[in-house]
Amino acid sequence: MSARHDIPATGANSVGTPPSGGTPPEARPVEITATLPTGPPPAWAVLQRHLFDELDSAWRLFGDRYTEPDGRLRFSGTIPDRDGADDFYEAFFNWPALYRLGGADDLLPAVKRHWEGVTAQLTELGLYRDEFERGYDWFHQGEALLMFYGICAADPADQRFRDRARRFAEQYLPGSATGNYDPATRTLRSPHNGSDGPRTGLGPQWDDRFGHEQRGMRPYGLPLRDVPGITSWDDLADEDNAVRMGHAMRDRLGRGDTAVDLAATALVVNAWLYDHDPRLADWVLEYVDAWRERAAAVGAMPDNVGPSGEVGEDHGGRWYGGHYGWTWPHGVHSIGAATLVGAISAGMLGRADARLDLARRPLDQVWEQRRTAMPYDTGATRRPGWAHALGLGEGRTVNALPTRVGPEGWFDHQPAQVAYWTWLWWFGMRDEDRARLDRVREHSGYDWREVHAFRDKEEAGHEAPWLAYLDGDNPGYPERALRMALAQVAHRTALMTAENADTDGLDLHKWQRVNPVVTEVLTQLTTGAPQTLYNGGLPLARVRYDDLDAARPGLPRDVAALVEHLDSTGTTVQLVNLSTVHTRRLRLLAGGFGEHLITEAHWTGGGEQYPGDSHDYHLPTGPEPEHSVPVDDNGLHLVLPPGRRIRLRLDMRLNARPFAHHISPTTFRRAR
Repeated sequence: MSARHDIPATGANSVGTPPSGGTPPEARPVEITATLPTGPPPAWAVLQRHLFDELDSAWRLFGDRYTEPDGRLRFSGTIPDRDGADDFYEAFFNWPALYRLGGADDLLPAVKRHWEGVTAQLTELGLYRDEFERGYDWFHQGEALLMFYGICAADPADQRFRDRARRFAEQYLPGSATGNYDPATRTLRSPHNGSDGPRTGLGPQWDDRFGHEQRGMRPYGLPLRDVPGITSWDDLADEDNAVRMGHAMRDRLGRGDTAVDLAATALVVNAWLYDHDPRLADWVLEYVDAWRERAAAVGAMPDNVGPSGEVGEDHGGRWYGGHYGWTWPHGVHSIGAATLVGAISAGMLGRADARLDLARRPLDQVWEQRRTAMPYDTGATRRPGWAHALGLGEGRTVNALPTRVGPEGWFDHQPAQVAYWTWLWWFGMRDEDRARLDRVREHSGYDWREVHAFRDKEEAGHEAPWLAYLDGDNPGYPERALRMALAQVAHRTALMTAENADTDGLDLHKWQRVNPVVTEVLTQLTTGAPQTLYNGGLPLARVRYDDLDAARPGLPRDVAALVEHLDSTGTTVQLVNLSTVHTRRLRLLAGGFGEHLITEAHWTGGGEQYPGDSHDYHLPTGPEPEHSVPVDDNGLHLVLPPGRRIRLRLDMRLNARPFAHHISPTTFRRAR
């Protein structure tokens, strides 16, 4: 591991006082020095730093066992259809996030090497051209791009990735040579799109026939429910029916626009974050507003638009039925994610709450159809994973929401996916969205304070106990969640060491199942944000950190952070230096992209040293004195001497500054 820079314990400047010489005082950030002795280290802080250490060993083991020297995954098969590219990147989806949180110095160059190796590999397999997906749906493209977005956020000074970000985004602007976007109808011309432009149909896998033998798709039911003579899955056993279904899918699902294409907005915003080019912003707002207008016109969030720009053009006038839409295969799980990505992407460009109605509508639609006391396996997709995640056993009932709708009405009831309501509230901090979230909790039928040990490929799902913690209703969450995360790392490491590293056949999900990097809990506790939206969200945060002495993003070594509360007016965060030798200096930045303004900082002081004895600390017995300082900036510097801690209440104006890929040229060298 590359060594971090250590500096000896020294006296610190007083609050807001810059060192002599250099930049004028008015340009220097506020600096606060922690003075409270840590005392017995908090369990959460010790566990958090232990988790960083375990993750450092785990990602190296994964790289040794599953990747080649150039970063590509060990895979000797072929891929005969369009599906599969996302699975290669998903093995590393949260590795850049770990680096940005404070992972090892050499993790960032490793992540870049893996991205470039996998991209070359996918080009050789025929799935990529010009370093980008040739053409596939945005439910999967969003998953594949999480790794890329994370690299851009972790090292915005890397010109290679900056150039790629711009080149990728340009493919979706009006007048692009790819022709993906039709400005006359304000639509993407095909559900499958990319560097090859609009790709008609759904690929050879389904265009020619869609048969009953596809076991993986059977739980989701018929892709189209109005093809004459095909009313059940068993009808697809007839070859003529299989061919007719495939042709209908090609002609109806394989053209026009679909709501999951809204995830493409994050690709364009990621490029906008570098230089705020208004052309990029204009396209995002135009495309998002087109979908908002359609939703307002039909009174529901539609999932399909035909080639002429009309909702329902290929589906008998119905607003549902499009590819990866309300009816097939995932319903609100794809529509909810895509509308959140679109609404948040537009919100990042200004007036952050103005377009959240796009994301509210589909959640309100399923909420209106809520049911109580349903058997946990009622859902048509029979997802026992949810029953396990919520601690439900056979015979238990749940309060559920429908996830899909078809000609027969709403169906496939499942427990609410709390992450979507969490993101809606978290990004906009509106009272009406907090009320929505509170109603989901009241209706859920299970205890939000429990921390259930599970992990799916999205590495999310623990929003409920975290939210209860932020509300002061679950004080043990940090320690329990960190222990769970450590157990997840241990489990994945055991899987890696117990199995043959070779990939068998076309099991493209194997790498995801053994990826040992876990970031959900670290993201919640240190940055005060939910886990990134898996189908294409950008890496947002309430606060994040830069190591001033190592000149890189992330918490310094030995430092643990805990966001204890957040609301529309500010954030409370505690920081602890567990080192008994080294002073640690960091910058706290308000917002994942520096978008919040810290107006004032408040903290407690006390616990001064006994004169002449630098190792014997006087623990205060009375009330700790309160300190405050105006900040009027999106960041401040913190000095944490050995064995010191601080709890800060930061008054904030949210989204008061432009979102931007943020790096300080006077402090940071380029990370490679």
